[in-house]
Amino acid sequence: MIKIEKQEFEKIVESAMVDLPEKFRNRLNNVAIFVEDEPTEEQLNKIKLKRGDIVFGLFEGYAQARKLNFGPVLPDRITIFRKAILSQVSSESELKRKIIATVRHEIAHHFGSDERGAAKADAAVGPGCAK
Repeated sequence: MIKIEKQEFEKIVESAMVDLPEKFRNRLNNVAIFVEDEPTEEQLNKIKLKRGDIVFGLFEGYAQARKLNFGPVLPDRITIFRKAILSQVSSESELKRKIIATVRHEIAHHFGSDERGAAKADAAVGPGCAK
């Protein structure tokens, strides 16, 4: 496990968003990205996990492929969980790969991918894929 300040972690997440392939970055619509230390009880309940289970990221909202136009709505939410990721890496390069993989995994959900499709998105990053 490595230690890194939350602001530095957030910069890596931001960089992962900027470095997304243009065809995906241009299609992102009405989604907000957050970094939190851990999931809330409500988030854990939604995905049927308990405190202590490891979750790197979470997409909350409606996949773009399934959205209907109801007018203005709150943005979808992608949360990246800092402590879980930090607990699974031992170097800065591993950390960056894990963050990039997690961001891509959750964005795949935003575009409508199930777990299998999202796993393909994070696997393209290399070792240290997100789940």
